Amino acid sequence: LQGDMETARAAYQRLVDADGSDPRQWINLALVCQRLRDEPGEESAIQRALKVDPMDLAALLLRGKLLERQGKRHEAARAYGAAASVSPPLDRLHPDLRPAVSHAMAYGQKYNDECAAFLAQHLDAYYQTFANESLGRFRDSLDIMVGKKKRYDSRSEIYHFPRLAPIEFFDRVDFPWLDPIEAATDEIRDEFIAVLGAENGFTPYISYPQGVPQNQFAELNNSPRWSAFHLYKSGARVDENAVKCPKTMHALDGAPKPDQPGRTPAAMFSLLKPKTRIPPHNGVTNTRLVTHLALIIPESCQFRVGNDVRQWIPGKAWVFDDTIEHEARNDSDKLRVVLIFDIWHPHLTPPERAMITAMTAGLNAFQSSAAGFEL
Repeated sequence: LQGDMETARAAYQRLVDADGSDPRQWINLALVCQRLRDEPGEESAIQRALKVDPMDLAALLLRGKLLERQGKRHEAARAYGAAASVSPPLDRLHPDLRPAVSHAMAYGQKYNDECAAFLAQHLDAYYQTFANESLGRFRDSLDIMVGKKKRYDSRSEIYHFPRLAPIEFFDRVDFPWLDPIEAATDEIRDEFIAVLGAENGFTPYISYPQGVPQNQFAELNNSPRWSAFHLYKSGARVDENAVKCPKTMHALDGAPKPDQPGRTPAAMFSLLKPKTRIPPHNGVTNTRLVTHLALIIPESCQFRVGNDVRQWIPGKAWVFDDTIEHEARNDSDKLRVVLIFDIWHPHLTPPERAMITAMTAGLNAFQSSAAGFEL
């Protein structure tokens, strides 16, 4: 023990003699103090390490471990949470750190589960008081806080318009112009079945040229498993397809089409073949929203935007912000078909829409061609 004390004193003296700018020195001292059960010295050394680098993973793990030993459950959960937030994925960690990070994550999950159970009991009477009210947003906020759900924000891949509220699915009653489109579902479906029978005009939904990173879409790139029959594409009417679907085009005339030359409006029949999944992704801009009208929907199909998972209902439409992470899947043995088209974001003012249109035309002039983007 005397030798350990001498080692600790010598280590501390080296730190004092040096400038103390290397957090590893303080971490080593903290480990020596831990062995000697010198908690004040250990805590001081950890604080010094975090003063040098507040995001040092080893120091954050040591702080969590110390607080856990001291029985400070809430403080330990916060410390471990900070460590987990700065840690790389487990498979990219040094093997020596994986057990400690795994413990930090498990400790945080257990703490969140206990917190969620406590709050569920605490809030039960309040839920009963407001039983007839819509509390979906509050319940989501609670699930996000305790780690049951992820937080999803708008992430426009190309052009982001600030201060537009990110909403997964918009309230259907806010879009009365959808009523006649839904009423035309049978006619729209019949026109689709006719063009499907002709087997002409369908193209892969994703078609990246060689040399362009395909990321999560590599499996579906140039694949007929997810295909489209375009009615509007990159801001232009696709005449050879539109002429085959006059009733569909008439129905779409009632939608508030966005105007970004070379980019949008867009409208298409979207086909998802059996046992096909569209991976999670984000849209290009939040200045427009995306509308789905369900046409042919077998069982075992679903669509997720953020934390909201829904099933399409034939003849029903919804409007969503596709800059929030979303994905679709068809786990059935049959074809799924949806009419997809985009609209202006309803919270943009007429002058803002006009400026976006003008800006897009300016970008096209600057680039000497329309860049284009997909839904």
